[in-house]
Amino acid sequence: MSEEIVLMKGNEAIAHAAIRYGTDGYFGYPITPQSEIMETLMAEAPWNTTGMVVLQAESEIASINMVYGGAGCGKAVMTSSSSPGMSLMLEGVSYLAGAELPCLLVNVMRGGPGLGTIQPSQADYFQTVKGGGHGDYNLITLAPASVQEMVDFVALGFDLAFKYQTPAMILTDGVIGQMMEKVKLPEFKRRRTEKEIREQCPWATLGKPADRKPNVITSLELDPYKMEINNLRFQAKFKKIEKDVCLHQEVNCEDADYILVAFGSAARICQKAMKIARAQGIKVGLIRPITLWPFPSKEIDKYSTKVKGMLTVEMNAGQMVEDVRLAVNGKVKVEHYGRLGGIVPTPSEVVDALQNKFDC
Repeated sequence: MSEEIVLMKGNEAIAHAAIRYGTDGYFGYPITPQSEIMETLMAEAPWNTTGMVVLQAESEIASINMVYGGAGCGKAVMTSSSSPGMSLMLEGVSYLAGAELPCLLVNVMRGGPGLGTIQPSQADYFQTVKGGGHGDYNLITLAPASVQEMVDFVALGFDLAFKYQTPAMILTDGVIGQMMEKVKLPEFKRRRTEKEIREQCPWATLGKPADRKPNVITSLELDPYKMEINNLRFQAKFKKIEKDVCLHQEVNCEDADYILVAFGSAARICQKAMKIARAQGIKVGLIRPITLWPFPSKEIDKYSTKVKGMLTVEMNAGQMVEDVRLAVNGKVKVEHYGRLGGIVPTPSEVVDALQNKFDC
């Protein structure tokens, strides 16, 4: 079969990938700059082909609770939003984590705080990788840097969510969501049958057969000693995820004197900045965290005694820089460069910042 290669926006790619994965349901609410995800799903009308449910809820709060209901039945369900909408969903996300339910979340970030701007930002890093909602939990967080990765991370996010029974997040921004690139679309996967769901998700609430006790899904436990046991189980699971799942990309780090650390669209800008710096005789490498949680701390730390400095480039006031500093534990100077309010930094600005902060 010949490859199916098409030109599309990042948001559109998410929608097509969801249909082709065999997703059972999408529940969402429109907000710029991610509205094309639901618009594309509505235009494709997968309920006529795969049986996928696509529903615009009355609010973000309603949509995340619909996700909770679908996930409780073992279905592959998802939602998407942008920064202020995701803030509204966070109580539900915490419930999903507490009930150990798999689902896929997509946040196409915009500038804040508050309603802010519809322009791209990376200011939801703290909100996402530090939990976001209440309680002790983590979100598996994938940060695509291309439209192709928007496609690929739908399947990866769902697979990880079901493997570890926990929500997974694709954290991207308006640059990747709105840009157009060629993508290779995956082959269609059929949706799972109820029999397959029962076999793969024995915890699902699909109706009680005669040979087992009722399945009860809840995040509530009023006995503090039992709740502590639950939390210890959660933490053990998160430790296993940290051990098993950690993705990153290294470019020209072997001979580097300085390393740029960036994710998503900022990493694409840094690739060009790295080339400009090397043309000027400055040996610069790039580390791109692909999973923001688990964070590639060990992979970053291994360069802490080999380089003269690290610069994080982020479209925020300085968030990921804290995790990079924790990773190197004071063994090398780590600085931050960022633009705010929806302004995207240029490669030349990144090179200037590197030279100014490290006198190189």
